Amino acid sequence: MLLHFYKMNGAGNDFIVVDNRDLSLSAELDGDIIAALCDRHRGIGADGLLAVEPAENGADYKFRYYNADGGEAEMCGNGARCFGRFTAHLGDEPAERVTFETIAGTLAADMVGENVRIAMSEPKDLKLNTGVEIEDLVGDLHFLNTGVPHVVVFVDDLDETDVVEHGAAIRFHEAFAPAGTNANFAKVLEPGHIAIRTYERGVEDETLACGTGMVASALIHHLLTGAPSPIQVDVEGGDTLEIGFEKTGDQSFTNVTLSGPADFVFEGEIEI
Repeated sequence: MLLHFYKMNGAGNDFIVVDNRDLSLSAELDGDIIAALCDRHRGIGADGLLAVEPAENGADYKFRYYNADGGEAEMCGNGARCFGRFTAHLGDEPAERVTFETIAGTLAADMVGENVRIAMSEPKDLKLNTGVEIEDLVGDLHFLNTGVPHVVVFVDDLDETDVVEHGAAIRFHEAFAPAGTNANFAKVLEPGHIAIRTYERGVEDETLACGTGMVASALIHHLLTGAPSPIQVDVEGGDTLEIGFEKTGDQSFTNVTLSGPADFVFEGEIEI
């Protein structure tokens, strides 16, 4: 069969998007097919696949996200922005706000000029300085789940950090088993402005951006330094995104938002 798809990217994090509101694609969206579609040499090529499905609990749509290895994940911040931009154009008139159900909770996306602002789920499972040590990596490893699990470590030289080697070591470390974790390497540029590089679980490589990783890194930066909201985050894709939040306790947050670009690249059909 021919699969009609769209290609989008959020700050360089790229996605295949399919409209499955009639659920006609459910049988085709298995792990092997998704992995083949995301293959950059033999398929379309992407960091993951987004499927739009009918909502079940009162939101506008249901968000399904699959990593490049075909495994379903709870959330993806950059993917959520692309999902928001895509679904905002599914009605007769472009919507300024859409809501969608994810495994991590119901989220909202607001169209703000050329950017999309996502209201994220509340972070959980914070642990500053996990005590985990990685060979040849200097820095404390902090943990925070921002819809999916993330480790954040601040380093002195971000350019020279071996993101793939150290990221894989963190991702598969027994301390984060069995689900594993994403790994973010961050550097403070100035108070309230950081740069990050991310190794993504499921992609098993460095990606140009990771929305939930930006949120985790920004909130950890706040906890370590007191930098106020909003916090600017530079990513490898060349964009600067903004993380907003309100603190509700010594180590808890609410009204967490992620703002940045979400762009259409092209659409097409591929035989599966």
